[in-house]
Amino acid sequence: QVQLVESGGGLVQPGGSLRLSCAASGSIFSINHMGWYRQAPGKQRELVAAISTGASPNYADSVKGRFTISRDNTKNAVYLQMNSLKPEDTAVYYCNAYVVTTARSTYNFWGQGTQVTVSS
Repeated sequence: QVQLVESGGGLVQPGGSLRLSCAASGSIFSINHMGWYRQAPGKQRELVAAISTGASPNYADSVKGRFTISRDNTKNAVYLQMNSLKPEDTAVYYCNAYVVTTARSTYNFWGQGTQVTVSS
């Protein structure tokens, strides 16, 4: 199967920066789409940023100009550079990937989540 492993979360002061990383491993043939979602307490999970093969990145309005998503296809990895963080960015961040497996089946996989807390 396929595993997504995230890293890079933590506690940061308002205005600070964090970089999240997510690496996919396992029975991967290709990855068409990777993204980051977040879920704050009492709220629904929401899209933060996503990037598909051959397409421009897509961002939530609330993070445009502050967050940058990037991919390294050689490592099956996706990154989220978060700058100018605000308390309202506090949430568990989840990596997501649409993976074509070596069996040529497509599945939607999620990471385990990494906590980002923005607080003074």
